[in-house]
Amino acid sequence: MHLLFVCTGNTCRSPLAEAIARRMIADRAIPYLTVGSAGTSAWADAPASDGALLVALEHGIDLGDHRSRPLAQELVSGAQVILTMGPHHLDRAEALGGTRRSWLLTEYAGGAPRPVSDPFGGDLDVYRATYLELEQAIDAALDRIVVDRSRSTR
Repeated sequence: MHLLFVCTGNTCRSPLAEAIARRMIADRAIPYLTVGSAGTSAWADAPASDGALLVALEHGIDLGDHRSRPLAQELVSGAQVILTMGPHHLDRAEALGGTRRSWLLTEYAGGAPRPVSDPFGGDLDVYRATYLELEQAIDAALDRIVVDRSRSTR
């Protein structure tokens, strides 16, 4: 099963989400789940933003190898679950064929359907707040994925 996180530039929120999820997947030993990220307006091969790099390092995660990817139909078709940071990302994922497999991350995680705050251009404290927001939502989203998969394999 492949999980895809989507934001705008694929340099802040979605790379952080991918890295957080990758760590949680390893910690929980979920062998059937892979993860990636992309951006609806991403330039190919851009590095993660400085704020994302620094906040990730504060949590023991290295985003130095991250390179942005534009959201494309083949990425959407290869994902079973697509979690977006905002409504316009959701609209784009659905337009590329992700209907019934795409959700706002916050809603999928059991919360109110709202965007994840965009730290782009903010100071390090803004990035830290976004990191914590992502960490909480991804924890709940992974719980849902595990429960849903166990129900479907019965």
